[in-house]
Amino acid sequence: MSAPIREVALIANPSSGRGRGGRVRTQVAARLRAGGLRVRDLWARDPEHFVELARAAVRDGVDGLVVCGGDGTFHLGLQAVAGTDTPIGLVPAGTGNDVARYFGVPRRDPDAAADLVVAGRTRSSDLARTGDRWFMTVLAAGFDAVVNERANRMTWPRGQMRYNIATVAELRTFSPLPYVLDLDGTTVELDAMLVAVGNGPSFGGGLRICEGADLHDGLLDVVVIKPLSRLELVRTYPKLFSGTHVTHPQYEHHRVRRVTVAAPGVVGYADGERLGALPLTVECVPDAVKVFS
Repeated sequence: MSAPIREVALIANPSSGRGRGGRVRTQVAARLRAGGLRVRDLWARDPEHFVELARAAVRDGVDGLVVCGGDGTFHLGLQAVAGTDTPIGLVPAGTGNDVARYFGVPRRDPDAAADLVVAGRTRSSDLARTGDRWFMTVLAAGFDAVVNERANRMTWPRGQMRYNIATVAELRTFSPLPYVLDLDGTTVELDAMLVAVGNGPSFGGGLRICEGADLHDGLLDVVVIKPLSRLELVRTYPKLFSGTHVTHPQYEHHRVRRVTVAAPGVVGYADGERLGALPLTVECVPDAVKVFS
């Protein structure tokens, strides 16, 4: 579908991609204006201010919200546009950029990404919601979430290496967790290395943990990786990039409209952002957002 675009709000995350989000902001604003759009150029001090600015722009009736950053930045923008008629555009400038993969947004060409907004074509997509938080990609609720928690406590090194070190550190002591899942009213108790709840197929820079997840089917994909040895977990990890882990005997998959995930001592992450301690209940909301693509 296509609609006339008059004014868009542009917000960059200066911390995305080691500062790349802030650096491409001026370039993107110029490209949007060259395409005939009025640009409300906004600058966020922190995540809370980002959401505040985005919600104010949506209330004011802008014709689109454009965010420069990664999946976490897109996550912040979602909190303003989800459930509204205001579309969101993404100029990728993060480290993972899975949302850009979903919608075919160029990941290394800010001008080309901005041109999608100028063209004005949008696609509707399902979203996942837990409480008052929305997410696009995957809820991590196991080993991957524990690694995120450790990495966030570390001050050195920066970037992907911090997560690599956190992964090695957690592998030394991690053991399967006891989960209780409510899958559309059916209770399942099991031990697992992780449980992932996907609106989309991938997270973490192309890790296709929820291979086969569809953004338009009104369902969530719940993936369970049952107990593995540490060596087998390391061997299986590369298969996540191709989605071939689905043939592993310890892989389990469910499709549901609503799921509650409970496990002791685990904090859930979605779109790379900290959501809070389990249990968390997640539901799929069909066609909850429009994305420039």
